[in-house]
Amino acid sequence: MGDMTETRAVNLILLGPPGAGKGTQARMLEERFGLVQLSTGDLLRGAVAAGTEAGKAAKAVMEAGELVSDEIVLAVLKDRLDAPDVAAGTILDGFPRTAAQAEALDALLAERGQTIDAAISLEVEDEAMIARVSGRYTCAACGEGYHDQFKQPKVAGVCDKCGGTEMKRRPDDNAETVRTRLEAYHAQTAPLIDYYRARGALTEVPAMGDIDQIAARLAAIVGTHTGQTTDA
Repeated sequence: MGDMTETRAVNLILLGPPGAGKGTQARMLEERFGLVQLSTGDLLRGAVAAGTEAGKAAKAVMEAGELVSDEIVLAVLKDRLDAPDVAAGTILDGFPRTAAQAEALDALLAERGQTIDAAISLEVEDEAMIARVSGRYTCAACGEGYHDQFKQPKVAGVCDKCGGTEMKRRPDDNAETVRTRLEAYHAQTAPLIDYYRARGALTEVPAMGDIDQIAARLAAIVGTHTGQTTDA
């Protein structure tokens, strides 16, 4: 435990569209570096359950069917950052979403002598993502998964696993829907990308390849900030 004094809290933001693998990579970083992933939803639910002042405010707003304000989210986050389990650092998921939120977050962290060490953008190729998602289908009988391009049954229309002949697709697994989601993500995230690039905190990581290779790239980035080596 002697070398733990050399590490410091590292705060990351993971950016990437649906399907880019943010959840998988966040879990791997949690295990490797002792970081804690903080999603907006989990933060709010935790604060409501704990009955904190910020949690009570959030509960009242949510019960009224309204959106929780930036001020409440920041108050909940401030409380959460005081907990001992986040001493090694955090991975923020879903917040900030705007440049204004990013500025408020910077101010909150500055009060603690901390900063956003890296905003990591998982870079994917839109057309490849569209092909990946829109080609999926499953056997209606047993749920075995197939893909138009990457995994077709040995006999066309017949499930390898159970012999079923009825296949189904999720209605939202189509090229148009996926393309719309990607366009919305890029439009929403562009100001954040610019914000963190201007502050020298943005790192773009290619995320179309092997999961372990992507994880190694992220570990190298985190290791430069924590002082921990990544050859474990």
